[in-house]
Amino acid sequence: MPIVIVDGKEVEIDGQERLNGIQVAARAGVEIPHYCWHPGLSVVASCRMCLVETGKKDLQSGKITMIPKLVPACQTPASDGTVFVTESAAVKNARAMVEEDLLLRHPVDCPICDKAGECSLQDYHFQHGREERRADIKPFHSRRRSLGDTVTLFVDRCVMCTRCVRFCREVAGTRELMVAHRGAHEEIDIFPGFPLSNKLSGNVVDLCPVGALGDKDFLYRQRVWFMESHAHVCAGCSTGCSIDVDENQDRIYRLKPRENLAVNQYWMCDEGRYGWKHVHDPGRLAQPLRRRQGRAEIADWTALPAELDQRLRAAGGLTMVLSPFLTVEEALLAAKYARAVDAKARVILGAVPEGAGDERFSGGFTIRSEKCPNRRGVAQVIRGICGEAANWSDLLDSSPSSASGALWVAGGYKSDWIDASQAELLRAFPLLIVQDLFPSPLSECADYCLPAASFAEREGSYVNYNDRLQSFGWAIRPPAGVKTEARLFWQLSQREGMYRAETVRRELAEEFVYFSALSDAVPPDGIDLKLNRIAPQAAGATAEMGAIG
Repeated sequence: MPIVIVDGKEVEIDGQERLNGIQVAARAGVEIPHYCWHPGLSVVASCRMCLVETGKKDLQSGKITMIPKLVPACQTPASDGTVFVTESAAVKNARAMVEEDLLLRHPVDCPICDKAGECSLQDYHFQHGREERRADIKPFHSRRRSLGDTVTLFVDRCVMCTRCVRFCREVAGTRELMVAHRGAHEEIDIFPGFPLSNKLSGNVVDLCPVGALGDKDFLYRQRVWFMESHAHVCAGCSTGCSIDVDENQDRIYRLKPRENLAVNQYWMCDEGRYGWKHVHDPGRLAQPLRRRQGRAEIADWTALPAELDQRLRAAGGLTMVLSPFLTVEEALLAAKYARAVDAKARVILGAVPEGAGDERFSGGFTIRSEKCPNRRGVAQVIRGICGEAANWSDLLDSSPSSASGALWVAGGYKSDWIDASQAELLRAFPLLIVQDLFPSPLSECADYCLPAASFAEREGSYVNYNDRLQSFGWAIRPPAGVKTEARLFWQLSQREGMYRAETVRRELAEEFVYFSALSDAVPPDGIDLKLNRIAPQAAGATAEMGAIG
């Protein structure tokens, strides 16, 4: 294995990897400060914050020959025998000079800057800056102008790292941003008549290492040190981007992409980034309702599960519709409960919202037309339980001629998904239970209308378009009066204790070939289940039905 020496410590690297000084130092536990470098963008080596000493160790004699001048670590490849020195007096002095130069013209408005608390300029100043300021402090506020519908530019805060410009050229492919003027007068700006309006525009705010680019939706709404960040998965489409949900006291303030090279690299689309507002919509269903003699009344959760179970078992048959917004754990609990109530119960995949088509960008990021996170995972559970996966259109085509017994529809859709004519077809069922986020034509005629949980209130796993399963915990608690689908089906199944997603994942791994790679601890980047789609048949009827193409 090739060996790189970082501050006297030997680090083994894969000979096929193309690492630079920043990356190999990170493996040695050494952080090299940087502004302009980002692993998802091209290298420009313009900020000079990552200057280090470097050299080469002769593999035969062991003698180390150093380059006389400092070099940018981001632009220096790490190969066998490369030596990096990151903490010498020359390196420390170079970093201090870069920090001092940046702060000469930087506005002193940290108390009102949204980036305060997660700003690289702040952090590096305390870690690498000079002990005393040698220039007069001239307090002023940064000039501000709009770049588009989502992003505001604070001109004088910019350190000219050009990450935002490179992102628009290399990842979004739309090239709206540029560097205007020259020398000390350089500024980030848009081309006249071409505002920043691509569907990935919010990523430039994440990329900005200082407070130059502000998210209009988040601007001045919350201090970052008051928020807690929770690893989660975006429910906007079947890409299933890894995200962080930032919240304070059970209220979401922003979503940010989380690095996952197997799914979304470092990015997320604006549709997912700003697609959480429905979670706090005052129009959400927040109480279970029971309809008697045409009038809806609030039901009590204490006795309601037992009442639902009694009526379902007396209905003479059950059809269970599972939403593609449910987790695979919730889908399994619901499907198993349906078969416990009625051994011949139909389990159907709910309506799958579709967009106009996939949107692929220059950097490879794709916004999927399938606007739900877990269609593939729910379908696999249904096939494993029932041997086939009927869909929403099959149910509509067979109603009302086959409308007998009870119909349970699990929704969780954040927008209109069913019209009055479709609801009229399903009214023929003698017992209708609807579980959804918002009122709909179907919930208006349901015998029981149950409030559903949003994506941020769920705990479980999603399977994306590429058969990658990602697990997550709940980020916020549901509103008072809302019981998550997992908790409800856990209780209806008369399982002991509280719902635990890992317990259900163990069942999935034991009973279905498709989910056999699952374990209690799912890695942060998820588990690839693609190979299990064509896995050999396993012993047991359930496992055999789970092995599908």
